[in-house]
Amino acid sequence: MPRRKQPTARQVRLGLELRKLREAAGLKAREAAALVGADSVQMSNIESGISGVSEARVRRFAGQYASNDSELIEALVAMATDRTRGWWEEFRSVLPAAYLDLAELDHHATFRHDVAVTHVPGLFQTEDYAHALFAYMNPEFPDSEVALRVDHRMKRKVVVEGPDPIPYETVIHEAALRINVGGRSAMRVQLTRILEMTEAAHITVRVIPFKLDDFAGAGSALVHLGGQVPRLDTVVRDGPHGTAFLDSEAQLEHFRTLFRKVKEASLPPRESRDLIHQLAKEL
Repeated sequence: MPRRKQPTARQVRLGLELRKLREAAGLKAREAAALVGADSVQMSNIESGISGVSEARVRRFAGQYASNDSELIEALVAMATDRTRGWWEEFRSVLPAAYLDLAELDHHATFRHDVAVTHVPGLFQTEDYAHALFAYMNPEFPDSEVALRVDHRMKRKVVVEGPDPIPYETVIHEAALRINVGGRSAMRVQLTRILEMTEAAHITVRVIPFKLDDFAGAGSALVHLGGQVPRLDTVVRDGPHGTAFLDSEAQLEHFRTLFRKVKEASLPPRESRDLIHQLAKEL
């Protein structure tokens, strides 16, 4: 298959998982390449996501690596043969690749868990809230750049508001609900929007109140996206140097545990809704 100029995070993940299978089989790249009629350069390109891989070759790799995890192999085949060109393609070359990768991850996710500490989760944000946030965080951006990011964020909400929504569970700290991004009026509308979203059967919202004792947070905003099998889950963290996609077994288990701890410390959904309603009335 032809080489890609810039593989997506999903394509890189496919190559990484094939490499993990090879290493688990105790094979070097050149040894595996010889078994499937490839060379070392082709193997390197496939395992880095630079080159695509066919269904037949994925299955040959699985056979040569003696992998008996049929659910994982079928999920990798689905990744290899997927030709989805989603709505996010309109932003290619006008927004950083991470924006497209996040939208693609959302599209293929089986569930999404968020922890939000300082800002309302992106999938709940109103247009006014998102505009105020992007403009404040990027004061050097012209209005056109801010508008692109707001448009992208609004379209990402299709995964929870569209015709085929995924299960979505989020824990929001009270701080994020009290910081008046965009002003009091905009924040009142924002809180009302969250309350409306809590009425959906596939959405669960919990709040961490300020009064909670012994809560140390989650470090930063946390997004956990479910894969076709647990091994293919992805954790997304935003840091000072950009967006990081975490997918090692140890990392995934760490953040599963962290989400459970934060969730257990939060108010139940009904009490969380009551608190949000109270905060909206105060504005």
